[in-house]
Amino acid sequence: MNDIVSVVDWSRWQFAMTAIYHWLFVPLTLGLSVIVAVMESIYLKTDDKRWLQTTKFWMTLLAINFAIGVATGIILEFEFGTNWSNYSWFVGDIFGAPLAIEGILAFFMEATFGAVMFFGWGKVSPKFHLASTWLTAIGASISALWILVANSWMQYPVGMEFDPAQMRNVMDDFWALFSGVAINKFFHAVLSGWALSGVFVIGVSCFFLFRKSNREFALRSIKVGGWIGLAGLLLCMFTGDGSAIEVTKTQPMKLAAMEGLYEGSEGQSIVGLGIINPDKKWDNDEDPYLFDISLPYGLSLLARHDVNAFVPGIKDIIDGVDVVDGDTVNTVPYSERILRGRLAQDAIRDYGIALRDGNEALAVSAQKVLEDNYQFFGYGYFNSPADAIPPVAMTFYAFHVMVILGSYFLLFYVVVLFLAYKAPAWLEDKKWLQWIAMISVPLMWICSEAGWIVAEVGRQPWTVQDLLPVGAAISDIPASSVVTTFWIFAAVFTILLCAEVSIMVKWVTGAVKKDIDNPNNK
Repeated sequence: MNDIVSVVDWSRWQFAMTAIYHWLFVPLTLGLSVIVAVMESIYLKTDDKRWLQTTKFWMTLLAINFAIGVATGIILEFEFGTNWSNYSWFVGDIFGAPLAIEGILAFFMEATFGAVMFFGWGKVSPKFHLASTWLTAIGASISALWILVANSWMQYPVGMEFDPAQMRNVMDDFWALFSGVAINKFFHAVLSGWALSGVFVIGVSCFFLFRKSNREFALRSIKVGGWIGLAGLLLCMFTGDGSAIEVTKTQPMKLAAMEGLYEGSEGQSIVGLGIINPDKKWDNDEDPYLFDISLPYGLSLLARHDVNAFVPGIKDIIDGVDVVDGDTVNTVPYSERILRGRLAQDAIRDYGIALRDGNEALAVSAQKVLEDNYQFFGYGYFNSPADAIPPVAMTFYAFHVMVILGSYFLLFYVVVLFLAYKAPAWLEDKKWLQWIAMISVPLMWICSEAGWIVAEVGRQPWTVQDLLPVGAAISDIPASSVVTTFWIFAAVFTILLCAEVSIMVKWVTGAVKKDIDNPNNK
């Protein structure tokens, strides 16, 4: 039993580590590819060689990041088969279909046109090269689409039914995978890449200004990166609002954890700043916060676009209580979900016995019980409602870090763009401004990673929401194997990250010593 627990924990840590490392590279690829495409479009329109050199500089950084991102992404997909084989079987062809499309269509598109983009200068016509650059950027976003569709299905499983004869889920409506959860998650993730890449371009450009090098190049880059980053951030906030609505409908426990909310109310406030009380449990009377500053009606407005709406807390959800239009509505309490989940699991066993013995009546009866209770199948693995509560503190802090930093970056973009157009001398001369811009680069990555922590930690303990908890999704392998590969991957990923940072720093510092606008400089 202890070994099983250890396998679960180490498998979760290994997958989390791989995903976190992978997400260091993905958003920069998503956003920087668009920025590079815009710069090359300006070059083709103006025939200004300075824009050509600017495009090539940022394209080199994109190429470095793209290569490292591919390496971590491949390992991430293999882990589904090595560490999570029960999950891979349980989800049948549903999860595999979008990943297969991603590999066949999107990754092929990225690889083909990316090769032309990186190595085709002077070998193809300028218009074909520009088309390849845009198709590489579009391919990266299409790749993200299919991966996020698969991830969203885990958060909100639709378009399928469970086949007890195969003991797995089968797809019955492919287009249902494009749910509101999936669409909002796709745009939120991709646009966050634009926002991150804009900060990256501004930060690197301010390093040139700090070193008093390539002033015109830096200001050009700041303007393009700033506008794309600001557009991405504003649209990201809009899709974040849509995601909050979807989470309220499909994962209310995640929303409650994001706010550390145990007992909801009408006109529910939202916590702006707070410290979670570590002694607070869903069934005790401790105060949920050691300290908090809250905004009245904020969570009701965020979750249901109604300042007077009721938002359920963790205890309300467990007890099966909600309020709609002022009337108390009884949902299914977690104690009943656990019982019905066990009924569904027993029905699967009875169905298997019936098939083995040729007992058609028992098979029909068992299938009926299974269909009636399958929506709570995963709860049958729990011993108490507390097993279904996500890590509240981690979800709460990650959500608030994301929101606070996101608000900071909105101000950051507005100020930087204003200065770039109206007072460029400030950007050139004020060292403290340049330092703020450079320090903002790692802060943006923290903001981005915090968003993924909210999405993934907030849905725990589920691999597939309501249907398969992580404890039932693992492979039958010894814990020692997972521990060994964890440390191997940790070492490899750290080396890859250090290599990328080192190569990028060398490229940037080398360019500081050159006149980038001079077409003779390669």
